[in-house]
Amino acid sequence: MMTYSGYLRQPHYYETDQMGIIHHSNYIRWFEEARVDWLAFLDLPYYKIEEAGIIIPVLAVSCEYKEMIRYEDAVKISVKIEQYTGTRLDFSYQISHQKTGNLLTTGTSKHCFLAKDSNRLLQLRRSHPEVHQKFLETFEAQNEASDD
Repeated sequence: MMTYSGYLRQPHYYETDQMGIIHHSNYIRWFEEARVDWLAFLDLPYYKIEEAGIIIPVLAVSCEYKEMIRYEDAVKISVKIEQYTGTRLDFSYQISHQKTGNLLTTGTSKHCFLAKDSNRLLQLRRSHPEVHQKFLETFEAQNEASDD
């Protein structure tokens, strides 16, 4: 299984405050961009998930700022599944400076799977076994890689 190498991001000027530092509200958007990119990497682009009748709402999100990110700082956002149950999917994020590798920000997001037409909780193992299998295999591969 190929490993996701991360989402590369060059900050935009409009994302900064008057000091040229990325405004704190943008980090949550960056997590979403990275998560959507990660899903596309798994060949589960969000439009395919929605076409299958699945929505993945955010239940909780957190962000811890370790160092400031400035307009000129290109970053890499790493995405990892922290927990997968078939009804829940929790991620962790690490934002690092592309050149130095310094860890700048960490975060998490927690999600569940709902039926798009009814907003009822889905158990992917039953409702969408092929999607379930992809998430499960990725989660297990990440855990094996971190054990090495």
